Amino acid sequence: MITVSDVSLSFDGSNLFSNVNLKFLPGNCYGIIGANGAGKSTFLRILCGDLEPSTGEVTIPPEVRLSVLKQDHYAFDSYPVLDTVIMGNARLYQIMRQKEDLYAKEDFSEEDGILAGELEAEFAELNGWEAESDASKLIQGLGLDESILYSQMSSLSGNEKVKVLLAQALFGNPDIILLDEPTNQLDLAAISWLEDFILDYPGTVIVVSHDRHFLNTVCTHTVDIDYTKIKMYVGNYDFWYQSSQLMQRLQKLQNKKTEEKIKELQRFVERFSANKSKSKQATSRRKLLEKLSAEEMPASSRRYPYIGFTMDREAGKDILTVDGISKTIDGEKVLNNVSFIVKKGDKIAFVSENALAATTLFQILAGEMEPDEGSYKWGVSTSQSYFPNDNSAYFENGLSIIDWLKQYSSDETETYLRGFLGRMLFSGDDVYKPVNVLSGGEKVRCMFSRMMLFGSNVLMLDRPTDHLDLESITAVNNGLCEFKGNVLFSSHDHEFIQTIANRIIELNADGIVDRFSDYDDYVASKNGHVIV
Repeated sequence: MITVSDVSLSFDGSNLFSNVNLKFLPGNCYGIIGANGAGKSTFLRILCGDLEPSTGEVTIPPEVRLSVLKQDHYAFDSYPVLDTVIMGNARLYQIMRQKEDLYAKEDFSEEDGILAGELEAEFAELNGWEAESDASKLIQGLGLDESILYSQMSSLSGNEKVKVLLAQALFGNPDIILLDEPTNQLDLAAISWLEDFILDYPGTVIVVSHDRHFLNTVCTHTVDIDYTKIKMYVGNYDFWYQSSQLMQRLQKLQNKKTEEKIKELQRFVERFSANKSKSKQATSRRKLLEKLSAEEMPASSRRYPYIGFTMDREAGKDILTVDGISKTIDGEKVLNNVSFIVKKGDKIAFVSENALAATTLFQILAGEMEPDEGSYKWGVSTSQSYFPNDNSAYFENGLSIIDWLKQYSSDETETYLRGFLGRMLFSGDDVYKPVNVLSGGEKVRCMFSRMMLFGSNVLMLDRPTDHLDLESITAVNNGLCEFKGNVLFSSHDHEFIQTIANRIIELNADGIVDRFSDYDDYVASKNGHVIV
C-alpha cells in the first residue's frame, strides 16, 4: 500500500498540484493521466522517493519492496544483462556479490562461515536459486533471445535496453511497481505480454502511459492530474474519457436540474458497468463501477486540438497499384517483392517485425526514395499528403509558426492562419515561436496543420502518434476515423490501428500477408503471435 497525505508541489511560487490525498492498494492497477506538463512523471518521482514534495508525505510500509522502471538507458552499460535484471531486487543482488567475495577469500574464517550460512539462507528465501531462470522468462516474454542474458548492456540496441530495464522493474515479485511510459519503443507482442503480466500480478501497479489500449486493458483505476489537483476514479481510460466528456456537456446545460443530471450520469454508469471487457479484471471492475456514484464522475479542463481532413475532390476507383517493390538498405532487405492494390475506401495499417519496412515503403510511395526493383502507380484522380516519421527536415529554419504554416496555405491572411492554429492549440504569442525550438508534440501538431491545408484524398502517415499526449492522440484518431478518403499508415498503438484500419498488410521477408479485417481479427489469425 502507498498512502499519499496532503501532498503538494510548487515550482517558482505556483502549484503543480496541491492537497493530494490518495491510497494505492494491492491487486489494483492505477493509470496516471494528464496533459503534457501536468506533472505525471513528477508525481511518480514523489511516490518512489526521488523527489520531496513541498508539503505532505508519502508513506510506504518498511517491509514493502518497491520497484521502478529506470529511464537512463546507459546507467548499466558496464554490467552484463543478467546482472542488470537481477538488480531489480537490490537485496538479492547484494547478497550474490557478498557471497562471491566471501567464497573468493583465501583466509576463510569461522566468522566468514557463519556469515556465509546466513547469506545462503536469505538467498534461498529470496528465490536466489531461481533468479537466472526467472530473468530468462522475463527476457523471453519481452521478445528477446535467452542468449542476450550473457551480453554486455553496452552492446545492446536502444529497444533491447528498454526491454531489459523493464525486465529489471518486474523482477523478483516486488510489492509495488512504478512504470513511466513502459510501452515506449515496445513492439505489440511485448506490450501484449506485459498486459498479461500485469493482469496476473497480485501487487500494486502505478503506470503513466499514452497507450489507450494498454490503459484500458490493465487499469482498474484512473488517476487524473487536472486543475492542479490529482483525483482518483474507478474504471479504465475509456470510462474516464467518456464520463468526463459527458460531464462537460451536462455542465453546459444550465437549464437542466441537478436531479436530471444525476439520473443521466447514473444511467451512463449502469451502461458502462454492464459492458463486457476482455480483461481478466472485468468482473471486479464492473463491481467497482456499480458502486460509483454520480457525484464521483470526473470533469476535465483539458483542451483537445481539432484534427479533421477534408478532400478538395473525391478520388476515382483507381487509388494505388504497387507491383513487385523490393528495397535493400545497409545490406538488409527491408522490402521483398511487395505487391498490392489499394481500392477506394481502404484504410490500411502496415505492420512488420522490421521497423524500417513501413517507413521505407512510405518514402518510396512519397517519391523520396527509389525502389531497387518494382514500380508503383497512383490513380490520376488521387492527391497525397505524407506524414513522415522523422519530420526534422521541415523545422530546420527559424521561421515563426505562423510564417511556417503560411508556406503551405493558399490564404495567407493572419486572421485565417491564427484561427487555424488556434484549433491546434497555438494561441496568442505562441504563433510567433520559432519552429526550430518546438517540442516533439508541437512539431507533430504543425505537421498535421500542414496536411489539413492540402485537401488531399489519400493520407500516408508513418507512426503519427509518436510524441503526442492522449488528448492529441484521441483527436488524430477521431479525425482519421471520420476521413472519407484513403488512409495508409503505421503505428505502435493497438487502439489506433483497431479503430481506423479495415485492412492489415504485413510486410515480411517473403513479401506480404494481406488481410481484409480489423486489427484484433488479424492478431487472432496469427495464433497469438503478434508483430508490429
